[in-house]
Amino acid sequence: MAKKTKKDGKKVAKKTNGYSELTFQGWRRENDRVGVRNHVIILPLDDLSNAACEAVASNIKGTLALPHAYGRLQFGEDLDLHFRTLIGTGSNPNVAAVVVIGIEDQWTKRVVDGIAKTGKPVTGFGIEGHGDIATVAKASYVAKEYVQWASELKREECGIADLWVSTKCGESDTTTGLASCPTVGNMYDKLIPHGIYGVFGETSEITGAEHLAKARAINKKVGEKWMKTWQAYEDDVIQAHKTNDLSDSQPTKGNIAGGLTTIEEKALGNLEKIGRECRYIDVLKPAEAPRKGKGLYYMDTSSAAAECVTLMAAAGYAVHTFPTGQGNVIGNPIVPVIKISGNPKTIRTMGEHIDVDVSGILRRDMTISDAGDALIDMIVRTANGRLTAAEALGHREYVMTKLYRSA
Repeated sequence: MAKKTKKDGKKVAKKTNGYSELTFQGWRRENDRVGVRNHVIILPLDDLSNAACEAVASNIKGTLALPHAYGRLQFGEDLDLHFRTLIGTGSNPNVAAVVVIGIEDQWTKRVVDGIAKTGKPVTGFGIEGHGDIATVAKASYVAKEYVQWASELKREECGIADLWVSTKCGESDTTTGLASCPTVGNMYDKLIPHGIYGVFGETSEITGAEHLAKARAINKKVGEKWMKTWQAYEDDVIQAHKTNDLSDSQPTKGNIAGGLTTIEEKALGNLEKIGRECRYIDVLKPAEAPRKGKGLYYMDTSSAAAECVTLMAAAGYAVHTFPTGQGNVIGNPIVPVIKISGNPKTIRTMGEHIDVDVSGILRRDMTISDAGDALIDMIVRTANGRLTAAEALGHREYVMTKLYRSA
């Protein structure tokens, strides 16, 4: 990692392997988790409550509404995932306080109670029996108090081990597996031993390399759990509903244009994100928070960018690293998304979306280790407050995952 030292009165960069000494300025929450952003969010329980939430966010500057499409007549595991995602979103350490609005009081209270377990301020409102105008007025008063309170919260110096860093790639091409994904893998190889939490996913995109993914588990039991997760998706979704070649979606048409002609090629590049030394210690359900301590985890997620990032944010991850080849514009409302690309054309034509340029790997004037250090530097800068390209450009994609048809 580049570290500034004095030489002849000038600051120069000095290489050091002291990754454990890295610090950043973060907000330590009531449950001791550390956030790198300080959002006050207005969270709709269901699609019917989006308008009220957006009205509150319009009234109270500095708050952020998170509209979404679901929440009515869901049941079983689909409903459990819905609640897990909403509660996890409000519980994310990048969120200082939450106002929840739902059409019904009972389900709204379920989300409020779940978020309240973190100790952070949260209040819920039901629309039925009151209407939008009265609900928006009451919620706006609370949101104003929350945003003013949050504006005075102080950052404190935190160690690198307080960071939770997720990853997912998108708009992949040949350069992704050669440059940007290995950059993330090198970052994990360097930071996981120093105590950060990491996570990767994209179940369908490991097809063809599932034996390699299984072998990267910490032990046989976890490897079998991973294989069961992958096989269930293969049997119950892909094989049950495909038309041909993974339902015409894997690899995508963009992947093929970028040189990835088979899902196996894509999968091999995808796995580069976990480096050479890391082993995942558990397999998580979508939006499930890790419970086995520090280390790398696997999460069963969609390969769709906005869905995957939303699920990982709901699991508590505070910074997201996003390798891309041909350029993906994805962002997230509460988690900064750091874009990494090694494609010189993408850097030239979509450079405003890229935070870390690792195209030097292809020119052979940058090593994978150099690229990993550049990403670590950007993670720390982002944790300290630097806006990512996605944040600066206003990308706030928040997309819930739905498992099956509603009742």
